[in-house]
Amino acid sequence: MRIAVFGATGMAGSEIVAEGIRRGHRVTAGSRTNPLSSSVEALAPVRIDVADRQHVERVLSTVDAAVLSVRLPSGREREIAGLTGSFLDAAHVADVPVLIVGGSAPLRSPDDPSVLVVDDRDVVPEAWLPIARASLAQFEVCREHANRNWTYLSPPAVFERGPRTGTYRRGHDTLLVNPDGTSAISAADLAIAVLDELEHPSGERHFTVVASPM
Repeated sequence: MRIAVFGATGMAGSEIVAEGIRRGHRVTAGSRTNPLSSSVEALAPVRIDVADRQHVERVLSTVDAAVLSVRLPSGREREIAGLTGSFLDAAHVADVPVLIVGGSAPLRSPDDPSVLVVDDRDVVPEAWLPIARASLAQFEVCREHANRNWTYLSPPAVFERGPRTGTYRRGHDTLLVNPDGTSAISAADLAIAVLDELEHPSGERHFTVVASPM
């Protein structure tokens, strides 16, 4: 499979690129500032700004699937919704399925299904609200877009660098919490879930994952 990863040098993106190469796929690794450098034949680094729709369309026209895993700097979080809409426009023209690595904000609270995680202060403290609200807006853009060929992946409450255990638990639209109270996953294990979905599409618009308890 030919896969394009946008945001390829970020925490999630770099692990998704590595997992794709590990599985024998050809990966185009797109980054706005610091393209990956590699002698690996299956890896094609490209400098690209997701806001440049024409360039995005050209890249998408060469692949079978795309992953959007872009994070914006503090103060610019709200721009991700517009960028995602433009990206879906380009993917629609190229007729390429998109997997978006978003945020946990659109998930339902495990304690009260009528409440979204973005409104649950036990999960999203005040300091995280700008990012959470931006991810919710991003998800709403996807839901309202004419392009229906997308899947939105919400990480659990804690998403950080860590070891690749090779296992994870998958859910739908409610935040997953393990019996020990943890709701976390490493970027390496989330990348496994991303590639599993790309290789065997579930048809779900929205899903989440959590690290399996040891």
